[in-house]
Amino acid sequence: MQSFRITRRGVLIGAAATLATPSLLRAQALTPSIDSVDDSKPAVRRNASSFRTQTWQEHFDSLGKGCLLADITSRAVHYWGPDGVTYRLYPSSVPRSEELTKRGYTEVVRKAENPSWTPTASMREDNPDLPERMEGGPGNPLGTRAMYLSWPAYLVHGTHDTRKIGRQSSSGCIGLYNHQVEELYELVQIGTQVRLL
Repeated sequence: MQSFRITRRGVLIGAAATLATPSLLRAQALTPSIDSVDDSKPAVRRNASSFRTQTWQEHFDSLGKGCLLADITSRAVHYWGPDGVTYRLYPSSVPRSEELTKRGYTEVVRKAENPSWTPTASMREDNPDLPERMEGGPGNPLGTRAMYLSWPAYLVHGTHDTRKIGRQSSSGCIGLYNHQVEELYELVQIGTQVRLL
């Protein structure tokens, strides 16, 4: 029969392992397992509790040219392709306040690579230092791609400011990481149904 000695070193190692276990489990639970995740990019770990997959049937009558759901509460964008197989889920930024949030059904009416940005009158009123117009490129708030909705001044677009993703940080638009909006841009067709929920 083998006897075990309790040593100070053993107690300290056991205590450290016990304390580290919840952090390790939380990190594993927050690691995304979504097809569209790019392993070369940092994972977003904000708002993970409400970040869940959904089905298009919960929100649309048919797939048509595809469906795009911007879930304001979970700060996520869902895309279902017209083939019934393609599904993508992305973390997003959402409007800063309920007053800036428009909800309902619309559609994608135009797409642009490296879009120019024209601040709205209310944006310029809040910040007179804003330019009247900014061409596409580094520093442009619309990032590398934009999908314009039938509602004036509402877009799904990229952003260079990655701190905004997962937060209430926009003036009404839905923002995505540039590498993810570029992937979505290739999938989305003009006429894709959109719902902001």
